[in-house]
Amino acid sequence: VLCVLQKTIRHLKAVRGLHKPAVEVLKHPAPEDTVTASFGRFISEMKPQHLSPVVLQRSKRMVLDSIGVGLIGSTTDVFELALQHCQYMYAADDISSVYGRRGTRLSPTLAAFVNGVATHSMDFDDTWHPATHPSGAVLPAVLALSDMMPAHNKPSGLDFLLAFNVGIEIQGRLMRFSNEAHNIPKRFHPPSVVGTMGSAAACARLLSLDASRCSHALAIAASLAGAPMANAATQSKPLHIGNASRLGLEAALLASRGLQASPLVLDAVAGVAGFNAFYEDYVPQPLESPSDGGHVFLLEEQDMGFKRFPAHLGMHWVADAAASVHKVLVGVDPGTVSPAQVQDILLRVPQSKYINRPFPESEHEARHSFQFNACSALLDGEVTMQSFTPAAMSRPDLLSLLRRVRVEHPHDNPANFSHMYGEVQVTLVGGDILKGRCDTFYGHWRNPLTNESLRKKFRNNAEVVLPSEKVEMLVDVVEELDGLGDCRVLLSQLQ
Repeated sequence: VLCVLQKTIRHLKAVRGLHKPAVEVLKHPAPEDTVTASFGRFISEMKPQHLSPVVLQRSKRMVLDSIGVGLIGSTTDVFELALQHCQYMYAADDISSVYGRRGTRLSPTLAAFVNGVATHSMDFDDTWHPATHPSGAVLPAVLALSDMMPAHNKPSGLDFLLAFNVGIEIQGRLMRFSNEAHNIPKRFHPPSVVGTMGSAAACARLLSLDASRCSHALAIAASLAGAPMANAATQSKPLHIGNASRLGLEAALLASRGLQASPLVLDAVAGVAGFNAFYEDYVPQPLESPSDGGHVFLLEEQDMGFKRFPAHLGMHWVADAAASVHKVLVGVDPGTVSPAQVQDILLRVPQSKYINRPFPESEHEARHSFQFNACSALLDGEVTMQSFTPAAMSRPDLLSLLRRVRVEHPHDNPANFSHMYGEVQVTLVGGDILKGRCDTFYGHWRNPLTNESLRKKFRNNAEVVLPSEKVEMLVDVVEELDGLGDCRVLLSQLQ
C-alpha cells in the first residue's frame, strides 16, 4: 500500500509541476480517441487482404521504378560520398545490401540511408500529389529491414508489399490534412517530413508492432523529421530522402524496444505543436480501422507520377512544350534548332523560386531550372540523362538560347502539380511566333507510363550497373512479388 501511495504522490507532484496547457494535453482526449492512436491502429491492423488488385499492381510498378532509379543513382558522386562516409565513420556491420555494389553491406540503418540517397541523387524518383517523393523514403528502409530479419523469418512478398503500401498511405493521408501541402513547397522538403513518417509506418508494420508502439514510432519519427528547401538543387537534397528512410527505420526500431513519445503528435493541440509544426493549416482526421472494411487506399484513387528524365517534376511540362516547338522547326527527323533562328523565348510557368534558375551552374541546379530544361528540349527535341553532363550543359548553342529566355507567371498557372501547365512561346528572327503548351505530360498520374515504358526506363537504368540477366530477373521477381513465399530472391538481385 505504501509503495502505491508513494507512486501516486510522485505522479501528482509531476502533474502539478506542468504548465496548464500540458495538463490539458494529459486530460483530453482519451488516448483511444486520438488521431495519433487511430494511425497506430491502422498500421497495426492492416492485413494483406486489404490490398486491392489495383493497389498491388500500382505499388509493384513503384517498387520496380524505385529500384532502377536507385541502381543508376549508385553511380553518382553524391552516393559515393555518402557511402564512403558510412564506411569510414562507422564500424563494419555486414547485414543489409547496398544498391549496385556487389559484396558491400552496411548496418540496416546505414543501408537505408545510402540507398535513399541513391534513389534521389538524380531527382529521377517518383512523385505524387500532394507533392512528395513517396517511394524513395520507404523502399530502402523496407529492404534494409528485410535483410536484417533471420533467414527463417523473412517477410513474404505480400507482407513486403503490405509494409510498403502502409508507408505510402501514411504519407498521403498526412499531406491531405493541409492545403499548403498541395502546392510546390517553399519552406521544407516534404519527403524529409512525411517520408520519415512513412518509413516509420512501413517498418512498424513489417515488425508487426502493436497499435501503441506503431503510434510511438510515428511520434519518434516526427522528432527526426524536416529539411529546408534552401538545400534543393544541391548535393545535399538527396540526403533528405536518405535520412527519411534511415530515421524512419530508427524510429520503428526504437519503438520496438519500448521507447515512448507523445501520444498526441498527430493531433491538433492548441499551444503544443506536434505534426502541425510543419503545416500551419493542418486539420487532422482519424483514420478508420481497416477491419471495418471501408478503407480505400489513396493509391487506388490516384496513380503515381513517373519521370521520363532525371529532373524536378515541374521540368516535364516545359520540356514537353518546348519539344513540340522543336518538332515544328526541325521536323520528325533528328536535328537541332539553331540559335540564329530564335529572337526570343517566353516561358509561362508557375511562380516557384527554387526552380526558376536562369543560368544553372551545376547538374543539380540544371535539374531544377525551367529555363535549362526548356532550352535543352527546344535545342535537341528532348531532355535525356545526357542533357545534364558537363559537356551538354556548356554547349555554346544552349547558352545562347538561355540568354534569350524570359519568364512570366500567369495567375491561372498555380504552383501545384495537379493544376499547373507549361507554355513555351518562341519568337523567330523573322517575326513568326510558335507556341507549345503542355497540360499533362506523359508520365503524370493522369497520363501514366505504360508498363512497357516503365520497364524500358527500368532496364535503361539498371543495366548501367547490373548484368542483363539480373535485370530481367528483377523485372520478373517484382511482377510476381505478391506470390513469393519470402523476399530473399528480391534481396539477392540488388547488387
